[in-house]
Amino acid sequence: MLRYSFARAGWKVVQMALANLVVTGKENIPSEGPFLVTTNHMSAADTPLLFVAFPTQEWRFFAGEKWQDHWLWGPMMGWLGAIYINRNEVDRRAIQEALRAVEQGAVFGLAPEGTRSKIGEMQEARTGAAYLASRGNVPIVPVGIVNSDVLFANVRRLKRATVEVRIGEPYYLPDLGHRARRADLDAFTYLIMVKIAALLPEHYHGVYRDSTALKALLAGEDPWPYCQAAIEELDRGLSAGSGE
Repeated sequence: MLRYSFARAGWKVVQMALANLVVTGKENIPSEGPFLVTTNHMSAADTPLLFVAFPTQEWRFFAGEKWQDHWLWGPMMGWLGAIYINRNEVDRRAIQEALRAVEQGAVFGLAPEGTRSKIGEMQEARTGAAYLASRGNVPIVPVGIVNSDVLFANVRRLKRATVEVRIGEPYYLPDLGHRARRADLDAFTYLIMVKIAALLPEHYHGVYRDSTALKALLAGEDPWPYCQAAIEELDRGLSAGSGE
Protein backbone atom coordinates (compact mmCIF):
# COMPACT_ATOMS: atom_id res chain seq x y z
CA MET A 1 0.00 0.00 0.00
CA LEU A 2 2.96 2.32 0.59
CA ARG A 3 3.66 2.61 -3.14
CA TYR A 4 0.08 3.81 -3.76
CA SER A 5 0.36 6.41 -1.00
CA PHE A 6 3.63 7.61 -2.51
CA ALA A 7 2.20 7.75 -6.04
CA ARG A 8 -0.98 9.52 -4.92
CA ALA A 9 1.04 12.16 -3.03
CA GLY A 10 3.28 12.71 -6.05
CA TRP A 11 0.38 13.06 -8.49
CA LYS A 12 -1.35 15.41 -6.04
CA VAL A 13 1.65 17.76 -6.10
CA VAL A 14 1.65 17.74 -9.92
CA GLN A 15 -2.09 18.28 -10.06
CA MET A 16 -1.95 21.24 -7.68
CA ALA A 17 0.73 22.83 -9.83
CA LEU A 18 -1.20 22.42 -13.08
CA ALA A 19 -4.92 22.53 -12.36
CA ASN A 20 -7.72 23.04 -9.89
CA LEU A 21 -9.38 19.70 -9.10
CA VAL A 22 -13.02 19.44 -8.03
CA VAL A 23 -14.17 15.99 -6.90
CA THR A 24 -17.84 15.22 -6.30
CA GLY A 25 -19.51 11.99 -5.20
CA LYS A 26 -16.80 10.62 -2.92
CA GLU A 27 -19.57 9.17 -0.76
CA ASN A 28 -20.33 6.76 -3.62
CA ILE A 29 -16.96 5.00 -3.39
CA PRO A 30 -17.29 1.50 -1.81
CA SER A 31 -15.22 1.04 1.34
CA GLU A 32 -13.36 -1.91 -0.18
CA GLY A 33 -12.95 -3.93 -3.36
CA PRO A 34 -13.58 -5.63 -5.55
CA PHE A 35 -15.25 -3.11 -7.84
CA LEU A 36 -14.68 -1.56 -11.25
CA VAL A 37 -14.14 2.13 -11.91
CA THR A 38 -15.22 3.04 -15.45
CA THR A 39 -14.50 6.45 -16.93
CA ASN A 40 -14.45 8.45 -20.14
CA HIS A 41 -10.97 8.91 -21.58
CA MET A 42 -9.76 12.15 -23.15
CA SER A 43 -6.29 12.70 -21.68
CA ALA A 44 -3.14 10.94 -20.53
CA ALA A 45 -3.87 12.63 -17.20
CA ASP A 46 -7.05 10.61 -16.57
CA THR A 47 -5.45 7.74 -14.64
CA PRO A 48 -3.39 10.05 -12.38
CA LEU A 49 -6.55 12.09 -11.76
CA LEU A 50 -8.31 8.93 -10.53
CA PHE A 51 -5.39 8.22 -8.20
CA VAL A 52 -5.78 11.70 -6.69
CA ALA A 53 -9.59 11.73 -6.57
CA PHE A 54 -10.02 8.32 -4.94
CA PRO A 55 -8.72 7.31 -1.51
CA THR A 56 -5.40 5.49 -1.28
CA GLN A 57 -6.01 1.89 -2.31
CA GLU A 58 -4.52 -0.85 -4.43
CA TRP A 59 -5.34 -0.44 -8.10
CA ARG A 60 -5.11 -2.56 -11.21
CA PHE A 61 -5.65 -1.02 -14.61
CA PHE A 62 -5.03 -1.56 -18.31
CA ALA A 63 -2.23 0.23 -20.15
CA GLY A 64 -1.33 0.00 -23.82
CA GLU A 65 1.60 -2.27 -24.67
CA LYS A 66 3.44 0.71 -26.16
CA TRP A 67 4.11 1.96 -22.62
CA GLN A 68 5.64 -1.27 -21.36
CA ASP A 69 9.13 -0.49 -22.70
CA HIS A 70 9.11 3.23 -21.90
CA TRP A 71 12.12 4.01 -19.74
CA LEU A 72 10.07 5.90 -17.11
CA TRP A 73 6.35 5.16 -17.47
CA GLY A 74 6.79 1.44 -18.13
CA PRO A 75 8.38 0.60 -14.74
CA MET A 76 6.20 3.11 -12.90
CA MET A 77 2.91 1.83 -14.31
CA GLY A 78 3.95 -1.78 -13.76
CA TRP A 79 4.86 -0.91 -10.16
CA LEU A 80 1.38 0.57 -9.69
CA GLY A 81 -0.52 -2.43 -11.04
CA ALA A 82 -0.76 -1.96 -14.82
CA ILE A 83 -1.78 -4.90 -16.98
CA TYR A 84 -0.37 -4.26 -20.43
CA ILE A 85 -2.83 -4.95 -23.21
CA ASN A 86 -2.72 -5.08 -27.00
CA ARG A 87 -5.45 -2.62 -27.95
CA ASN A 88 -5.46 -3.68 -31.60
CA GLU A 89 -6.99 -7.10 -30.93
CA VAL A 90 -8.88 -9.10 -28.33
CA ASP A 91 -6.09 -9.69 -25.79
CA ARG A 92 -7.39 -12.73 -23.92
CA ARG A 93 -4.26 -13.00 -21.79
CA ALA A 94 -4.70 -9.47 -20.42
CA ILE A 95 -8.45 -9.94 -19.94
CA GLN A 96 -7.94 -13.16 -17.97
CA GLU A 97 -5.26 -11.53 -15.81
CA ALA A 98 -7.65 -8.67 -15.10
CA LEU A 99 -10.44 -11.10 -14.19
CA ARG A 100 -8.14 -12.89 -11.74
CA ALA A 101 -7.27 -9.55 -10.15
CA VAL A 102 -10.95 -8.67 -9.73
CA GLU A 103 -11.72 -12.10 -8.29
CA GLN A 104 -8.93 -11.52 -5.76
CA GLY A 105 -10.55 -8.28 -4.57
CA ALA A 106 -8.85 -5.60 -6.66
CA VAL A 107 -10.15 -2.16 -7.49
CA PHE A 108 -9.86 -2.13 -11.27
CA GLY A 109 -9.95 1.10 -13.26
CA LEU A 110 -10.52 1.20 -16.99
CA ALA A 111 -11.85 3.30 -19.83
CA PRO A 112 -14.28 1.15 -21.84
CA GLU A 113 -13.47 3.16 -24.98
CA GLY A 114 -10.00 1.60 -24.93
CA THR A 115 -8.15 4.59 -26.35
CA ARG A 116 -8.19 8.32 -25.75
CA SER A 117 -10.76 10.31 -27.66
CA LYS A 118 -9.01 12.89 -29.79
CA ILE A 119 -12.18 14.84 -30.57
CA GLY A 120 -13.31 15.71 -27.04
CA GLU A 121 -16.35 13.41 -27.21
CA MET A 122 -17.24 9.90 -26.12
CA GLN A 123 -16.48 7.15 -28.59
CA GLU A 124 -18.06 3.75 -29.08
CA ALA A 125 -16.79 1.41 -26.38
CA ARG A 126 -15.42 -2.11 -26.27
CA THR A 127 -16.81 -4.95 -24.18
CA GLY A 128 -13.89 -5.47 -21.75
CA ALA A 129 -15.51 -3.70 -18.79
CA ALA A 130 -18.79 -5.54 -19.35
CA TYR A 131 -16.96 -8.87 -19.46
CA LEU A 132 -15.09 -8.20 -16.21
CA ALA A 133 -18.18 -6.95 -14.36
CA SER A 134 -20.42 -9.80 -15.53
CA ARG A 135 -17.91 -12.60 -14.99
CA GLY A 136 -16.68 -11.19 -11.68
CA ASN A 137 -20.18 -10.16 -10.49
CA VAL A 138 -18.81 -6.93 -9.03
CA PRO A 139 -20.28 -3.42 -8.76
CA ILE A 140 -19.30 -0.67 -11.17
CA VAL A 141 -18.55 2.89 -10.10
CA PRO A 142 -19.07 5.27 -13.05
CA VAL A 143 -16.85 8.34 -13.30
CA GLY A 144 -17.15 11.36 -15.57
CA ILE A 145 -13.99 13.44 -16.02
CA VAL A 146 -14.55 16.98 -17.26
CA ASN A 147 -11.92 19.25 -18.83
CA SER A 148 -8.98 16.85 -18.83
CA ASP A 149 -9.03 17.31 -22.62
CA VAL A 150 -7.99 20.96 -22.26
CA LEU A 151 -5.61 20.50 -19.33
CA PHE A 152 -2.32 20.42 -21.25
CA ALA A 153 -3.41 23.06 -23.76
CA ASN A 154 -4.12 25.39 -20.84
CA VAL A 155 -0.73 24.60 -19.30
CA ARG A 156 0.96 25.64 -22.55
CA ARG A 157 -0.97 28.93 -22.36
CA LEU A 158 0.07 29.31 -18.72
CA LYS A 159 -3.56 28.96 -17.60
CA ARG A 160 -4.95 26.69 -14.91
CA ALA A 161 -7.83 24.47 -15.92
CA THR A 162 -10.52 23.42 -13.49
CA VAL A 163 -10.84 19.65 -13.89
CA GLU A 164 -13.82 17.82 -12.42
CA VAL A 165 -13.99 14.18 -11.39
CA ARG A 166 -17.65 13.27 -10.92
CA ILE A 167 -18.17 9.94 -9.15
CA GLY A 168 -21.55 8.30 -9.63
CA GLU A 169 -23.44 5.75 -7.59
CA PRO A 170 -22.23 2.13 -7.85
CA TYR A 171 -24.47 -0.36 -9.64
CA TYR A 172 -24.52 -3.98 -10.76
CA LEU A 173 -25.22 -5.16 -14.27
CA PRO A 174 -28.71 -6.65 -14.71
CA ASP A 175 -29.12 -10.32 -13.82
CA LEU A 176 -29.92 -12.17 -17.03
CA GLY A 177 -30.34 -15.59 -15.44
CA HIS A 178 -27.69 -16.99 -17.78
CA ARG A 179 -24.06 -16.46 -18.74
CA ALA A 180 -23.74 -13.28 -20.79
CA ARG A 181 -23.48 -13.83 -24.53
CA ARG A 182 -22.00 -11.47 -27.12
CA ALA A 183 -25.20 -9.46 -27.62
CA ASP A 184 -25.61 -9.25 -23.83
CA LEU A 185 -22.08 -7.89 -23.45
CA ASP A 186 -22.82 -5.30 -26.14
CA ALA A 187 -25.95 -4.19 -24.26
CA PHE A 188 -24.06 -4.16 -20.95
CA THR A 189 -21.38 -2.00 -22.57
CA TYR A 190 -24.02 0.42 -23.81
CA LEU A 191 -25.40 0.68 -20.27
CA ILE A 192 -21.92 1.28 -18.84
CA MET A 193 -21.30 4.12 -21.27
CA VAL A 194 -24.71 5.69 -20.68
CA LYS A 195 -24.01 5.69 -16.94
CA ILE A 196 -20.77 7.59 -17.62
CA ALA A 197 -22.42 9.97 -20.09
CA ALA A 198 -25.05 10.90 -17.50
CA LEU A 199 -22.25 12.41 -15.38
CA LEU A 200 -20.90 14.56 -18.21
CA PRO A 201 -21.95 17.80 -19.91
CA GLU A 202 -23.90 17.25 -23.12
CA HIS A 203 -21.08 18.33 -25.43
CA TYR A 204 -19.09 15.27 -24.29
CA HIS A 205 -21.80 12.71 -25.12
CA GLY A 206 -20.52 11.99 -28.62
CA VAL A 207 -21.96 8.77 -30.10
CA TYR A 208 -24.39 8.54 -27.16
CA ARG A 209 -25.78 12.06 -27.67
CA ASP A 210 -29.13 10.93 -29.11
CA SER A 211 -29.38 7.79 -26.99
CA THR A 212 -32.88 6.98 -25.78
CA ALA A 213 -31.27 5.06 -22.91
CA LEU A 214 -29.37 8.16 -21.81
CA LYS A 215 -32.51 10.29 -21.99
CA ALA A 216 -34.34 7.70 -19.89
CA LEU A 217 -31.58 7.64 -17.28
CA LEU A 218 -31.49 11.44 -17.03
CA ALA A 219 -35.28 11.38 -16.57
CA GLY A 220 -34.97 8.94 -13.66
CA GLU A 221 -36.14 5.89 -15.62
CA ASP A 222 -34.51 2.47 -15.99
CA PRO A 223 -32.22 2.70 -19.04
CA TRP A 224 -31.64 -1.05 -19.42
CA PRO A 225 -34.54 -1.91 -21.78
CA TYR A 226 -33.44 0.92 -24.07
CA CYS A 227 -29.87 -0.39 -24.06
CA GLN A 228 -31.09 -3.78 -25.24
CA ALA A 229 -33.27 -2.12 -27.89
CA ALA A 230 -30.33 -0.02 -29.13
CA ILE A 231 -28.17 -3.12 -29.67
CA GLU A 232 -31.02 -5.01 -31.35
CA GLU A 233 -31.57 -2.06 -33.70
CA LEU A 234 -27.86 -1.92 -34.49
CA ASP A 235 -27.78 -5.66 -35.19
CA ARG A 236 -30.77 -5.35 -37.54
CA GLY A 237 -29.04 -2.53 -39.38
CA LEU A 238 -25.87 -4.57 -39.78
CA SER A 239 -27.83 -7.58 -41.02
CA ALA A 240 -29.71 -5.46 -43.52
CA GLY A 241 -26.48 -3.90 -44.72
CA SER A 242 -24.90 -7.30 -45.30
CA GLY A 243 -27.91 -8.49 -47.27
CA GLU A 244 -28.83 -11.27 -44.83
